[in-house]
Amino acid sequence: MTDVELRLRHNMVRLCRSLFERGFSVGSAGNVSAKLPDSILMTPTNSTLGSLEAERISKIDAAGNHVSGDKPLKEVFLHQAFYETRPDAGAVVHFHSTWATAVSCLSDTDPDDCIPPLTPYVVMRVGRVKLLPYVKPGDPRTGDMIRDLDGAYSAVLLANHGPVVTGRNLFSAVCAAEELEETAKLVVALQGKSTRLLTDAQVTELQATFGQI
Repeated sequence: MTDVELRLRHNMVRLCRSLFERGFSVGSAGNVSAKLPDSILMTPTNSTLGSLEAERISKIDAAGNHVSGDKPLKEVFLHQAFYETRPDAGAVVHFHSTWATAVSCLSDTDPDDCIPPLTPYVVMRVGRVKLLPYVKPGDPRTGDMIRDLDGAYSAVLLANHGPVVTGRNLFSAVCAAEELEETAKLVVALQGKSTRLLTDAQVTELQATFGQI
């Protein structure tokens, strides 16, 4: 095992424990992956993000074959679909976090932009978020739907299920997932209220300054 892989494994343990302890994931819900040059590390199936062991983290090759560690998660196709369509993606985070999942259950959520630009930080760290139609957990059609987006979104909400968020590396993916969750909390809190969103010009300015997700 290379030093790079070993550091990534321990970083995944540390960040996943932090997410679990702060309530972003409960029980065995949620999964996280990070990309190596020739393989992918991911949380094992039925594991708890709060008690991962570095040496037991699953490793698959580029074709999806299990290489080492415990059995890979059943939603591996979510992660593979993002890596295949977003070459800059270095990590993928999938939660069932409360507020983002709540937004995914609202009947009036805009499927093409389901997290509105309430703050500059959601624009800078997450970008536009697509709502994907409901399919049962573990259904490979979710991966197909992500591939059909052709890399246009760095984050999606799975209807009545939860968010899937990418980043250039594990830290940025975790930060983006946290930002999405906090903005979703604002979306729910502001339901029914007259709300001021960032204008198109303000969003464009942020994208020009900080880069487009």
